[in-house]
Amino acid sequence: MIREAYACWVREPGAAEIRPVSLPVPGPDEVLVRARYSGVSRGTETLVFAGRVPADQHAAMRAPFQEGDFPGPVKYGYLSVGVVEQGPPELLGRTVFCLHPHQSAYVVPATAVVPVPDDVPPARAVLAGTVETAVNALWDAAPLVGDRVSVVGAGMVGCCVAALLARFPGVQVELVDTDARRAGIAGALGVGFAQPSDATGDRDLVVHASATSAGLQHALDLLAPEGTVIELSWYGDRPVQVSLGGAFHSGRLTVRSSQVGMVAPARRGRRSYTDRLALALDLLDDPAFDALITGASRFAELPDVLARLSTGDLPALCHLITYDDGE
Repeated sequence: MIREAYACWVREPGAAEIRPVSLPVPGPDEVLVRARYSGVSRGTETLVFAGRVPADQHAAMRAPFQEGDFPGPVKYGYLSVGVVEQGPPELLGRTVFCLHPHQSAYVVPATAVVPVPDDVPPARAVLAGTVETAVNALWDAAPLVGDRVSVVGAGMVGCCVAALLARFPGVQVELVDTDARRAGIAGALGVGFAQPSDATGDRDLVVHASATSAGLQHALDLLAPEGTVIELSWYGDRPVQVSLGGAFHSGRLTVRSSQVGMVAPARRGRRSYTDRLALALDLLDDPAFDALITGASRFAELPDVLARLSTGDLPALCHLITYDDGE
C-alpha cells in the first residue's frame, strides 16, 4: 500500500522542487491513484512557474487539489493519468484521468476521476484537460456547417481546437502560427497551415490562442464583416494592446472570451463538468492527437523541465512526464 508519494512544488517564482508527501488512508468514497503520466500545459504552467498570476486572479486560477498559494510555494498542475490502486470495485484497477497537480500518487474523492476509455492510450489521455478546453470553446463559438475558420496560435489549446474543427462537415480550417515548424503538426491534424503573412482572410470565425497582442490583432484582421473572435488566451499579468479603429466598428466585429472554468452557457443546463471531461476523453480516440505530445521526461526532471519551458530552451506543445515507483 502506497503511504508516501512525491509532488512537484514551485518553491518561488523561477524555482521548483520535488517534495515528499504523506498520503491519508482513503475513505469509503475515495480512491488512491498511482500516477503513470502527467502533462505540462506550457502556457498556463510557465506563467505559474514564473510567478506571473495577477493578484486579482489568484482565486480564479486555483487548480483542483492545488496546495499553497501564488506566487509560491504552490503545488500546481491539472493533467494527470494514473491507475486506481484502492477504491470502489467499479474503479479498482482502472486507468483514470484526474485534474491533479504533478504527484506520484494521491488520494481524491472517487467523483474526481474519470475512467479513460479502453481505446485511448494512457499517455495520450493527459491531453483530456486541454481537449476539454477546446470542447468548451466550440460550445461558445458554435461554428456552422461550411464556415471558414482560422485558429491563431498553434500551441496545445489552438491545436486541439483545430483538431476538433477538422471533424465539422464543410468547415475550412486554417491553423496560423509564426513558427513554420507547426505546419507538420497541422498536417497531422488534417488542417491547413499558414504563417501570419500568408493567412487567409474573410473568415467567419477566428479562435485566438497565441497569448500575444499581435496574435489577437491578426485574428481581428482576418475576420469577415460581422465575424467573431473567440479569445482563449490567458495573458497573466501582461497588458494587451489592439487597435479598435479601422474595420472594427464598421465591420461590426466581435471579441468574446471563453474559459474552461465554467461550462459554456449553451450547454450549462444539460452538461456537467464530468460530462464535458468524459466527452473530451472519448474524442481522444484518434491517433492524430499523438502529434501534440512533443517530448517526455522523468518526474524527477520536472523542475528542470519547467525552467527550460519557461525560458523557451525546451520548445514543446505538451511535454509528457513519466512516473516510476517512488520519485
